[in-house]
Amino acid sequence: MHALLKMLSGGDRRSIGQSNRVASMIIDEPDLFSILFDGLATTDPVLRMRCADAAEKVTACHPEYLLPFKKVLLEKLSMDEQQEIRWHVAPMLARLPLSKVEEDRVVNILLGYTNDRSSIVKTTAMQALADMALRSKRLCPDVLQHIQELTVIGTPAMKARGRILEVRLSKLCKKA
Repeated sequence: MHALLKMLSGGDRRSIGQSNRVASMIIDEPDLFSILFDGLATTDPVLRMRCADAAEKVTACHPEYLLPFKKVLLEKLSMDEQQEIRWHVAPMLARLPLSKVEEDRVVNILLGYTNDRSSIVKTTAMQALADMALRSKRLCPDVLQHIQELTVIGTPAMKARGRILEVRLSKLCKKA
């Protein structure tokens, strides 16, 4: 097992362990990024969660690092049932360069996430949908409608995030 994965191993799901440190190390040495996807392929739920967390943090600054893993994200990780994976995969999906067909597929995946039992998954999916609509104006009307509906029926976290997203998307949709 690679030393980075050892740093992310052990403990339980209530802790992110050393994922912040690992993310910083990968930003300094981008060639190490693929190791996180090796960790995501394991059966250890704690390791997988922390690899997803570190990958999300790295790609917030460097979304281009996701390009070699686009197929894995779209075809495998987006279908993963582990809630901690989903709440990190949602923003990574929104960071990918996507064709119109792929955009529609990701929107459907994220809409499915809004039915997850985890409030965090639902809320990150809402944010990811909004991020996609901000990049692709054609998505704006449909995403805004979904955000409005989720803001009404959602958890307190979803309602709070939804109100913020609704304001941003409403302005964008008027321009589109």
